Order: sequence, then structure tokens, then C-alpha cells
Amino acid sequence: MSSLPAASRPALRPAPRPDLRPVLRHVLTHLVTPLLMCLGMGIAYLSAFHAPAPHRMPVAVVGQGPQTQVLAQTLKDKAGDGLDVVTVADTDAARARLLDRDLVAAYLPGADAPTLLVASANSDTSVTVAEKVFTKVAAQQGKPLTVQELTPLPAGDPTGQGLFFLLVALSIGSYGSVAVLGAAGAALAMRVRALLGLGVALVVSLFGAALAGPVFHLVDHGLFGVWAMSWLYSAGIIAIGTALHTFLGRWTTLTMMALFVMLNFTSSGGIFRPELQNGFYGALHSFWNGAGFLEGVRDHVYFGGRAGLGGHVATLFGWLAAGAVLLLLAARTERKRALVTAPVQPVEQAEDEEMEEAVGV
Repeated sequence: MSSLPAASRPALRPAPRPDLRPVLRHVLTHLVTPLLMCLGMGIAYLSAFHAPAPHRMPVAVVGQGPQTQVLAQTLKDKAGDGLDVVTVADTDAARARLLDRDLVAAYLPGADAPTLLVASANSDTSVTVAEKVFTKVAAQQGKPLTVQELTPLPAGDPTGQGLFFLLVALSIGSYGSVAVLGAAGAALAMRVRALLGLGVALVVSLFGAALAGPVFHLVDHGLFGVWAMSWLYSAGIIAIGTALHTFLGRWTTLTMMALFVMLNFTSSGGIFRPELQNGFYGALHSFWNGAGFLEGVRDHVYFGGRAGLGGHVATLFGWLAAGAVLLLLAARTERKRALVTAPVQPVEQAEDEEMEEAVGV
């Protein structure tokens, strides 16, 4: 057999190049989430923590008479808006207000040894700032400052900030579970997802109690109360996130990050309390769920529940109630959608949501 002449052979055409534009659009679309997370985290954390300074920090001068009044007024004039200086009649009154968390520090200008009463469990960073202020005041008297601690912290958490990192662990376990309940559990009825959420919150809270107690010894008593508040906190986040997935889909994770990381950690009081932050985070601190959990645990463990524990527990119940309302609305929305279209989610869309949520976690 002879081969065909070269002129009669069919021309070999190169394979057509694949159109990469849809792939690039797909990739760029998914890059929006991590880039927004980067921007949001940077803005939130830097605006909250980059330049801590006293803002109407409540402190007291202990004593009666003209000298006490003059010292208090002098401190107030020099500090401006930085300090909110009051006078209290005696040491017992100062102790009571410190344990009620109305004050950060109370200064006793004794002739022999000036003393600063503090309760570091309220906020170690705020106490540190107060110590610097009153060390200078004592130095003007030519005396070293003695610091008296009213709330000694456990050996496992000498700065009192371990509870903040417990908050971080509970938050990640909670909003990370939302990704699974929302994407992988989308075919389940809302009531089933809600019950699963309660179960997941129970597991997350048990992890938290174990880490806070027998593992790292962040708390040495009151562990049952820590567990109960952990469960309330986690259940609220999971309920809200599970419901929001019905309305937001793939953008749920970014929303959860904004609510329960960017705004939550920064306003919780775990690093700086409101007296060292600007008014925005101070306002959030008054009702956000992270602050409710952290301040509630502090009140329960270190202050015997005397400093407003009931209000912080009410905050946690309020967020859980908001989650329950959202779940009811989400269930109603899903029923209406089911009447219009078959509840089948395209495979590609489900994979996209799981990818977005994995990035967030």
C-alpha cells in the first residue's frame, strides 16, 4: 500500500483553545469572600485595638476633706476625658464599688504608703493603665505605690484573658457548624436543623467547659455556670446562622464572620473594655452576645454574681430568642419556595456554597 500524496492528506488542525473566561470569572467571584474578610478583619481589629487610650475610665480617690477633693479635681483636670474621677468616703465603700465593677481602681493617698485598690478580674489591661496613672501620683508624694488586689485570679489564667480565648473557641465551633448545617443539611426540614443545632451547641459548650476547667484550669469554681452560659451563647449563634442561610446562601459565612468575629471579638471586652476603646465598640459592648457571655462569666466566677450577672444572661437569652424568631421566618420562607419550585439545589451551586463556607471556617 502506498501512502496518499501529500497534497491529498487532510490538514491537521490544532485543538481549539479552551475558553478560560468562565473559569476566571468563577475564581474571581469566589475570591471576593476572602478579600472582604481580609478588609473587614483589618478594619475591625485595627479600629478597635490599634491605639487604646482611657476614655472616661472610672477611678476613685478615697478619703474625706479638702485635700481629697483637691487631689480628685487635679486628676480630673489633667486627664480631661481620659478619667472619670470620683471620691468615696472610706476603704469599705471603695471595695464595694470595685466588686460591683463600678470602678477600675481606687487610690488611698496614705501619708506613709499610698495604696491602689484594684480588681484585675474586671479587666487586666484597664488596671494596668490605672496603675501607671497612680504610680505617677504617688511619685509626686515621694512614695512608692502599693497595689492591693481584691480578685486574685487562678494560676491557670493569671491575666484573666484566658476567658476571651475560650470565647474565640466557642465562636469558631458555633459559626463553623453553621456551614455544615446550612450547606450539607439544606435538604433537611428546618425543625430538624434547629434540633441538630441545639445538639451541636451542647457539644460545643461541653468542649468549652472541659477546656476552661479540668484541661487548662481557667476557672477553679462555678464551672456549671460557665457551661450553661457557653450553651446559651453557642445556641444563639447557631440558630441565627442556620436561619440566615435560608436568606443569604453562600454569603452566610461572610455575614457570620462580620457579626460574630469582626464586631463580636472586638466589642467583647476580652482585650480592652469600653473604657479603653472608642464609643462605637463601647456601645456594642452593652448588648452584643460576646460581651454578654464574657462579662457574665466574669461576674459569675470572680465577683459572685453581684455585678449584673442577670443582665448578661438576659442578653444571651435575647440573642437565642432572636435566633428562634429567624428560624421560624426561615421555615416559612422555605415552605413558600417549595410550593413554587422543587427543592432541588444544583450540584454546582451546593459545591460553591461549601467552598465559600470552608474559606470562612
